[in-house]
Amino acid sequence: MINLENITKARNNIEGVAYNTPLTYAPILSNNLDTSIYLKKENLQLTGSFKLRGAFNKIATLTVEEKSKGVVAASAGNHAQGVGFSAKYFGCDATIVMPEATPLTKVNGVKSHGADVILHGSNYDEAYAFALDYTSKNNKTFVHPFEDDEVICGQGTIALEILEELEDIDMIIIPIGGGGLVSGIAAAIKEIKPEIQIIGVVSSGAKSMKDSYEQKVAIDSISVKTIADGIAVRDTSLKMLDLVIKYVDKIVEVNDQEIASAILFLLEQQKLVVEGAGAVGVAAMMHKKIDISGKKVVSILSGGNIDVTMLSQIIEKGLVKTSRKMNLIVTLIDKPGSLMTLTNIFKENSANIVQIDYDRDSVQLDFGDANVTISLETKGEEHQKLLSEQLIKYGYRFKQL
Repeated sequence: MINLENITKARNNIEGVAYNTPLTYAPILSNNLDTSIYLKKENLQLTGSFKLRGAFNKIATLTVEEKSKGVVAASAGNHAQGVGFSAKYFGCDATIVMPEATPLTKVNGVKSHGADVILHGSNYDEAYAFALDYTSKNNKTFVHPFEDDEVICGQGTIALEILEELEDIDMIIIPIGGGGLVSGIAAAIKEIKPEIQIIGVVSSGAKSMKDSYEQKVAIDSISVKTIADGIAVRDTSLKMLDLVIKYVDKIVEVNDQEIASAILFLLEQQKLVVEGAGAVGVAAMMHKKIDISGKKVVSILSGGNIDVTMLSQIIEKGLVKTSRKMNLIVTLIDKPGSLMTLTNIFKENSANIVQIDYDRDSVQLDFGDANVTISLETKGEEHQKLLSEQLIKYGYRFKQL
């Protein structure tokens, strides 16, 4: 049963293993949005995600016989690492089924705990179906990432930590994938302080729970596509939908561009590495999806296991979007000194060249011309406008990428 008593028991089970993660005031974000915002930093949790709490609590409650037979889980990464760590702690075997596109950093993280990894399916739901079949055939215990009372109670321990530090909060903003995190936290909050608003956030590319919540009936998605892989759940569980309807006050959605901007903001302004799923709450606030004016708000940063390749793409696109990087293709006459003349324009206008490529062989070029693809470090929109004006002044044909 999911209630305060069992969530308190779960806290006793995970004590000394899972971290009581920091809950800190976010001054820049609060100032930008003119309210009081606190961040619960589960991205700093052991294994890099809140998922350790539920996985550890579940395995802690298994019988000796169940532990001896081993456990199985299906996960895009964070639950997998939580199960892998917990199984190793209790000395039982673990097999984790992960989608084939799971980032290498998460696969390696699971293997580092001694778990066996099977890559199967294009998303969580396909991996999940395979894992259930594997569990049945091998007589093991399946540790569900969200549709399990002990797992949900483990996630709910976050609520107890928050209320011990901040009693007078008005709202908690929580990522939603399958619904385990939001259900666990909300169950505890609504039993202790029901006046606190619980707001869930989904990705636009995986919003089956939002659609189901609004229609009050389980609606599955045809497919999922989002940079927030930790909440990329295709199908809605009836059990989880009932819990979400019971406890959650509102669900909003954010798109990948908004999530990326939140990841970049947290990296630059808060010095925090947060994965897509963990950043959706901040994205919802930054992009005015929730009315937080005059409220004291806690946003759950649910995890920090972001693939470095994805992080690199987010940084590069963010620099372009905020006019700190300018990518150009400039056409010039292919003769000695032409490139130097071009680069002198950038030098005289304080634009730093970070990458350059010279192409004279493209069939799209007129004979005697060359294309220079160039990346510049710039200082904002006005600086980029000045550079464009200078190129026009000197007769260059160019296109901004």
